[in-house]
Amino acid sequence: MKRWMVGLVALVLALGCQLSQAADVVLGTGDVLKVSVYGSPDLLTEARISEAGRITFPLIGQVELGGLTVAAAEQKISGMLEKGGFLRQAQVNILVTVMSSQQVSVLGQVNRPGRYPIDGQRGFLDMLAQAGGIGADGGETAVLIRTRNGKTTKEVVDVVDMVRSADLTRDLSLAGGDVIFVERAPRAYIYGEVQRPGPFRVERSMTVLQALSTGGGLTPRGTERGMRIKRRDASGKIQIIEAKQDDLILVDDVVYVQESLF
Repeated sequence: MKRWMVGLVALVLALGCQLSQAADVVLGTGDVLKVSVYGSPDLLTEARISEAGRITFPLIGQVELGGLTVAAAEQKISGMLEKGGFLRQAQVNILVTVMSSQQVSVLGQVNRPGRYPIDGQRGFLDMLAQAGGIGADGGETAVLIRTRNGKTTKEVVDVVDMVRSADLTRDLSLAGGDVIFVERAPRAYIYGEVQRPGPFRVERSMTVLQALSTGGGLTPRGTERGMRIKRRDASGKIQIIEAKQDDLILVDDVVYVQESLF
């Protein structure tokens, strides 16, 4: 695993340790709540929010909590207890023990792909950290798919550039239903008279000479003269390019190292 990737994962994991305010959590179907009332232990209730967005609470019956923040839900139950004459000053506390309604899917080349709850305000890097950071085969970019006001958008996030520049203004806020997909690192290929022919990871501004080093260097019969690159153009037609050592490697290039004639 590249050094920069190890550092990136460590930074992302560190960012993931930041906690959000529980009062900002928006409740929804499937969430499990533990509701307590100060001074009234008999009212302690654990309930799952139904498809209709409601729970059943002692004394007051059905309470609609779907779409409310935790703070608003606490105030609503408190108000209903007081209005019903059951308590004069009801101090209600809600703990979300299972967050099912607000989840983000993190897929692709991450260490722990899956669905993760949004427990308050969460950013892109924060959620990537929840999935264990970018895996060894992961690329430098990720795709973020979001639906807002019925419109679905796709945005490519350059994770490495964001972290290197410390520009966290690009750390986009997430909401339930968002999808993060980490692309596999771009690949090119080298074959012929090299020690380790096969695919290799394309780094930024990678040259032919650097690609040669990823293949373990030349075999005793290999030569740096006459190297060629097979590359598809925009129409899909293969071009044969006489390669120089400082030429840049592009994604899906195929580098061929010839046998020396002498």
